[in-house]
Amino acid sequence: MKEFLYDGRIYYNPVEFAMAHIGGTWKIPILLCLRNGSVRYGDLKKSIPHISDKMLFTQLRELEEKNMLSKHKFLEKPPRVEYQLTEKAKKALPLIDQLTEYGISLMKEAGID
Repeated sequence: MKEFLYDGRIYYNPVEFAMAHIGGTWKIPILLCLRNGSVRYGDLKKSIPHISDKMLFTQLRELEEKNMLSKHKFLEKPPRVEYQLTEKAKKALPLIDQLTEYGISLMKEAGID
């Protein structure tokens, strides 16, 4: 496949382009936390061990910019924000499930419980 330019970056194949949307340490855990519906910021933070507030905020913003999630602000006091998956992100869930299965099989092969 010929390389292509998108949003100021050169991509060499479709897998690289897909990983720009879901790759990294934190994006997949965020997407998985949202798989069953809307979740508030604080609940996301509690559900993902070891993620800092700065990293969670950054990853949420990146996922929102890539149209992988939507943010709904409620006009309440105190303010409340909920995140939910877009249809684009929901399409990635079966792939993430397959990657999880593959990762588990690799871990078993390596003797990791």
